[in-house]
Amino acid sequence: MDVSTAVILLFIILEAGNIFILYFRPGSKKANGLGVFNDYEKVKNYPELKDLVSYLIFWVAGTKLIFIALLSVIAISGGFRTKTLAVAVMIPSIATFYLKLYPLIRKMDKENRISPAGYSRTLFIMISVIIAAFAAALVISLTAPDVFSF
Repeated sequence: MDVSTAVILLFIILEAGNIFILYFRPGSKKANGLGVFNDYEKVKNYPELKDLVSYLIFWVAGTKLIFIALLSVIAISGGFRTKTLAVAVMIPSIATFYLKLYPLIRKMDKENRISPAGYSRTLFIMISVIIAAFAAALVISLTAPDVFSF
């Protein structure tokens, strides 16, 4: 197994956990659960908003499922070029987190609307590590593809 495949499979495992939480335990404070948002409990008092928020949660989960399904096909049957390109496009696509989502969660964190406090920084670090893993896999794939085959 080459390094690109390994990183793709690790990402699939991580996202599968996130999808499970979103579909079956959306109020959890683990993975991508919305329990970290203090306002999530308030939404339950407004049926119209609860339905909208539930729809958006399931839409995100479904979108994540599409991504990992496609990545699974790439990991299983894709050639070197396809896997390398998949790793390359994951970097900017994941980095879009910093454009809109990070500023918003950081704002809510500063307003004490996130529990635990400082969660936005934790998320920043986690996303950065994921991007770094994809970037490292890309560099290794392009410079020494056979060195890290296992």
